[in-house]
Order: sequence, then C-alpha cells, then structure tokens
Amino acid sequence: MSVAIPSVTTSQMFGQKTIRPIGAAALGGIAFIQDTLIAMDTRKGHLLQIDLVSENTKIINPHQIREFTEVTGIAVWEDTLWVTRSHNVYLCKLNSLGLEHFATLPYPADGIAVWESTIYVSCEKLGYILIFDRDTRKEITRFYAPGVGVENLAVDSDNLWVSDTAEQTVYCLDRATGEIQFNVLTPFDSPTGIAIHTDTHTGKQTLYVAYASEEPYIRDNPNAHPSHELTYRDRTFIHPLHYHFNRDKRYALSNGYLVEMSYVEEISPLDEVYLPDVEWRIALPSDTERQKVKHLEPVGIPFTEEIIEGQRVAVFKFEALTPGERHLFGWKAILELRGIKYRITPRDVENIPELPPEFQARYLVDDDELAMDTSIVSRAARDAVGTETNLLRKMYSIRNYVYDKLSYGIKPYIDTPDVVLERGVGSCGEYVGVLLALCRLNGIACRTVGRYKCPPFGELQGVPLQPDFNHVWLEFYVPGIGWLPMESNPDDVGGYGPHPTRFFMGLCWYHVEIGKGISFETLISEGQRLTKEEISIGELAINHIRFRILEELPGF
Repeated sequence: MSVAIPSVTTSQMFGQKTIRPIGAAALGGIAFIQDTLIAMDTRKGHLLQIDLVSENTKIINPHQIREFTEVTGIAVWEDTLWVTRSHNVYLCKLNSLGLEHFATLPYPADGIAVWESTIYVSCEKLGYILIFDRDTRKEITRFYAPGVGVENLAVDSDNLWVSDTAEQTVYCLDRATGEIQFNVLTPFDSPTGIAIHTDTHTGKQTLYVAYASEEPYIRDNPNAHPSHELTYRDRTFIHPLHYHFNRDKRYALSNGYLVEMSYVEEISPLDEVYLPDVEWRIALPSDTERQKVKHLEPVGIPFTEEIIEGQRVAVFKFEALTPGERHLFGWKAILELRGIKYRITPRDVENIPELPPEFQARYLVDDDELAMDTSIVSRAARDAVGTETNLLRKMYSIRNYVYDKLSYGIKPYIDTPDVVLERGVGSCGEYVGVLLALCRLNGIACRTVGRYKCPPFGELQGVPLQPDFNHVWLEFYVPGIGWLPMESNPDDVGGYGPHPTRFFMGLCWYHVEIGKGISFETLISEGQRLTKEEISIGELAINHIRFRILEELPGF
C-alpha cells in the first residue's frame, strides 16, 4: 500500500502547534516522509498518516494490524520502513508493509533511527543504544543510553536525538561518538517518540515529539450514586520542541509560555487580633535565565518594593490591623517561563575556586532549624558522599542518598531533618531541609527556592488554574559557574533507582522562581518581625493563588 503525500505548506504546519490525531490511543514512534507525518499507535497497532493541518488521520496498514500491534519505534529511510517490536527489529517496503526480520535483541527493542546504512536501536534493559550495519546485519558498536527510561530515536547528518519517557528529556548526541552535546526538557511529561521535519524550502529543521499518558477526569455515570466518578482516559498528542543551546553558559532553553500569576492574601483570622504599624512582606518573582518578569502590578492595596539579598520583595503597609478589619492584597505578574537544563559534567568542576567567605558564612550554616549538629544528620552527611571529593558527584550522591532514604508524603507542618530521616517520609519542604543539611555539612552552598508551580497544562490557555499545593526546591552553588537548580522530590520515583535526572540542574517551564534564599512572606509589627509562635500568617489570612496561561512563547 503506497503512502499518499499531501501538499502542506510550512506556514500551515507551524500554525498547528499541537497535533491530536483523531482516534489515537497511545502514540509511540513517529517519522516524517517529506511533509507527511506518520505515527505508530502502539496499543492499537495502527500505522497512522496524519494531516498536519486538519489532524485527520488515516490507517495505512488496515490489513496488517496484528503484525504492527506493540510496535514502539519507527523510522523511514528512502522507501523502507523500519520498526521495533518486542525483542526484534524489522524492515519493510512502504508500498507493501510486509515485515522482514532484521535483528533480535536479548531484551525489548524500544526505538529506532536510520541514517543511510547505519541502524540505531535503543534498549532500556541493556542501557545502550545499539548500532548495526544494514548490509551485514551485525552490531558495529554501542553508545551508553543517556537516560534511565524508555527511549525513542531520530537522526540527522550530525546528531542522534534521543527522547526519554522517564527523564522528560530530549538528548542531542554526536552521531559518530555518542557524546552528549546538550539536553532539553520537554514541556510535557511522558515523551514517547521523536521525529525531525526539514523544511523543503529553507532547510530548517524542527523537532516533533509525541507524548502518551493517562489523565484523570470526572465522568458522568447515570447508573452510579452520586453520578460523578473519577476515572482515567488516554492523553496522546504531538508537539514541536523548540530549543536554544547557550554553549558559553552551558544551558539549553526549551518551550515556554506567557503566564499570568496572582498571589493575594485575604485577611480572615481564626481569632481576631490587633497589630499596630504593620509591614507585610511578600517575595516577588525573580528575573532569571529562564524566567522574565514582563509586568507587575498590585492587587487591592499598593505596595512599595525593596531588595533583600538580591531578591525583590513587595511591602504592604497598614497603620494597624484591627479586629473585624478585612483586606485583599497582593500582586499580579506576567511572566515568560521556559524550561532550562544545564549541561555541566564532573570534569567541568575539577579545578574550581574556593567558595567565597561570604558564601560560607551565609550558605553553610544552620539558619533554618536544619538539625545539622544531630548525630543522625551528621552520619547521613558522611554516608551520603563517602570519599567523593568532586562537588558535582557529591551533590548527585547526596540527592540519590536522600531519595533512597525517604518516600514522599504530605503533612500539615514541617519537621526538622533529624525527625524526617528517622521517619523515612517527607514532604517537598522536608526533602529540601534534609538536602540543605547534608549539602551544607559537605561544604556545598545551597539555598531554598520556590514557591509555586503553575499547573502543567499548556493546552488550557486563558482559563484560571489553581495549584493544589505550594512547592519548594533548592539551588546549589558551584564557584566559577553559579547557582544551579535541583528539584526536591519529583525525581524520587520510588525504590532504589536509578532515579531520573530531569530536574538535576534543570527546571520545566511551570516552575516559578520566587524569593531565592529568603523568606517568602514575613510579618513585621512596630519594627519587630513576628515569629510563627507569636502569630502565624496561616492563622491570620487565607492565600489565593491563581495562574492563567496566556499563550505559548514563539520558538527561538
């Protein structure tokens, strides 16, 4: 059966940002034949031809469904289609689709890419990308798999592109050596396929990534009481991946969104209080390499702005807060948010300068009930790094040690790291506390960052979105390089690893950086900062956090 190739203009293709093939359940491998996109619905066994403008979908293997069920990777070179299914690699002519066996792996073959006579096959269980010669059908060499999850592949004349489902990452490898050039975070989780489209007029290449997962939704069931019930449905689509690699600064930016964020406090005390001469301070979003504050305005009450340790803070002033008095006050910001992923290796930090004295005094001390002098925390700090001296390897070892010792659980309050280590369960804030303590005891300067993540639904634009929880993570400092981000607990996927490294030196577009290394919110009365023992902000006011995704940012 031949594959018809419709005429699609470049402007039409780029106008269609997200492609949602009609009838698709779980997309895996994808590939381009000139301007035609073909995709594998792994679950159904459908090889799909997708119109990039209308999203109309055609099954091009109607008589070979059984043979293509559970196919995970596809690639096209000239008139030949290559696929991976179970432990095997097959090839066939596009006009016939009769599968011919090419090679068998000891474990399942996941993804495939073809360039001339070179065949690349990924295998999660082996931890390698195997490289075969088409003519001899023998393995030539192999590259280490860059991530820990199931990987799919695409290739061009210079680079091998690897999408990793667990890592939420696309890696760019040198096609000849397998060396990682850079890697970028994808804007959505569970990337399952990757393909390269080349504009026939300009020669410009665009990466497209397929995603497949499940999403919860509320279903109306007339036979149940109550009639609404929680269930899950397939969520699969294809989206262009934009990126920019800054070689000098060692990071890559990826897709992002223009986001409106509002943070508002509503005075609503559990018990009425009188507070004279009040300054209520709320940290403001930071300007960073990946986050740009485009607009900022007060909500309810004007504020003045101060700079505290390099961070912007809004100051709301009240002559007094009296019993029965009610206010709404806060800020609204328009932010450009993008994903960022640093590419720094242990070799890059072998001969770094000493940590400056002011950093030692500020970021190596116990300034937030970190229990650094307790025996259980001191022992954990020693055990986590062993004899390692390289800063980056120490940081990675501490992260993995904490992930192996803790599992995630939410509590209404934050315990100190000694209690958390003894219990073995922690919230994101408690993960951060343990990580801060262990890092600082090992001479690694670090600080808390947060405090919210936008709900990660880039397709829900223009509607109010509310986060379920607040969230914190941390940054660690490498002298000569700067502050690097690291998530608190999302990469702890349970068990004893290997743990993904998607948020080790990386943040996705939905992380909002506010008040680095300072308190997010403080209350001052008559010039004295009030402690939580004197009065808790949570007992004095209700916070309202709202996001609105305005639009996707253009490519680079």
